[in-house]
Amino acid sequence: MTVCAWESVAESGNERGARPGCVITADGTYAARLALDGESWFPERWTLDGPEPYAVPLPGNQPEEPGTEVLPMSDGRVLIHRVADRRHTFSLLYPTGPATGELPLGAVECPDEGTRLRLLPPAPGGDRAYALAVGGGSTAVWLVAAGAFGPEHLAEVPGHCSGGVWLDATGRLLALDRTLNGRTKTVVVDLERGGEMSPLLQIAENSDDRLLLADADSGLLLIRSDAPSPGHDRLGWGVLGSTLPVRFPESLRLTGPPSPLGAKGGAPLVLTPFAIQPGQVLTPERCAVALRVDGPAGSWVGVWRPAERQVHHLPAPEGWLAGTGLWTEDGVLHLPFATAAVPCGVARVAAPTGTGPGDPERYGPAAPTAGHTPPEPSAPDPSGPAAPRPVPLQQASLAGRLLRRSAPPAPAHSEEPAPPHAEHSPLPAETPPATPTPAVAAR
Repeated sequence: MTVCAWESVAESGNERGARPGCVITADGTYAARLALDGESWFPERWTLDGPEPYAVPLPGNQPEEPGTEVLPMSDGRVLIHRVADRRHTFSLLYPTGPATGELPLGAVECPDEGTRLRLLPPAPGGDRAYALAVGGGSTAVWLVAAGAFGPEHLAEVPGHCSGGVWLDATGRLLALDRTLNGRTKTVVVDLERGGEMSPLLQIAENSDDRLLLADADSGLLLIRSDAPSPGHDRLGWGVLGSTLPVRFPESLRLTGPPSPLGAKGGAPLVLTPFAIQPGQVLTPERCAVALRVDGPAGSWVGVWRPAERQVHHLPAPEGWLAGTGLWTEDGVLHLPFATAAVPCGVARVAAPTGTGPGDPERYGPAAPTAGHTPPEPSAPDPSGPAAPRPVPLQQASLAGRLLRRSAPPAPAHSEEPAPPHAEHSPLPAETPPATPTPAVAAR
């Protein structure tokens, strides 16, 4: 399972088009988006777990507003979030023959004009949905679907929160990027303990640190921080429970090689991770990570692995719902797209390995859904240096919710290779370190 934050980077001022073109359930069975028919917007549900993807329109009695949020549930219904006069209403939509059924769930009142309420990414399990209401001095976490009596207020977090990443497979631990006193750090909210909050990510005292993506299988984290370059955000990676520092590889700098769309080398690029290859329980450094790459020539797809320390730049399929996709365990990236000829399609791309970055001619455009055979797993390119294994994310006080690892203090971040004998353990010891460092998390 891979979960990503939708707004962290956008609110830091470094992101173009942060929100994805559609939303996919955590298990990859359904997706939902707001589609356009002429000048009218309507919700649309995609079924992705069959032999071929197909879409079901779910129009209401009147067109939707362009900013209306939709979110797929695991039972095939679609949650819709509408706003009218600071009143946020929620309903579940479902097909009923030629019409659309609608089950109202209730509303959340936001009397403060400055409060913004938005849906969080799909939770593990897919039977619950959550939202953040960001006010002037605090942020509320709401359960907006599956509550016993309509929307339920679960937690109040001091400060302005953005992002939203699920850290476990049960939907209990929610990571939020909290801005307080002028600095942004990632914290964890335990939804089963009354919203109890714990620090998760603090690389340096004066840095802004955000969690963009997390994979519950491997523990791989994708992080954006200005710790290694004050005033300039960098992409880094780490592993929950590791004793090694967060890594900020040069391959993930915001400038990069020539793009498949014709941009010259060195053009400014924005890299946004949106999917991690699941199932790599003991080898997080070999997980393939899908990146949305935005540059002067447009948007395309990047594929990166920590162990390879390079980004492969691939042209996106025509009509790609940008920033959306999911991996299979054997390394095939599924990219939803919609065109006039194919209104509901999924392109499949085998994860490239072992060649230089920026080589679109080798990999070519994404292939259509049918007829693809996943490649055999291949080893990292032996010609390049091996990537370091991740981070000291073992220090957060998450009590018994995530196992903690006892280890000597480690530097907060690094761009140097890890020691060759360093090992990642999926089952760290429960004894906390004697002296916490400004590092971070736990597994």
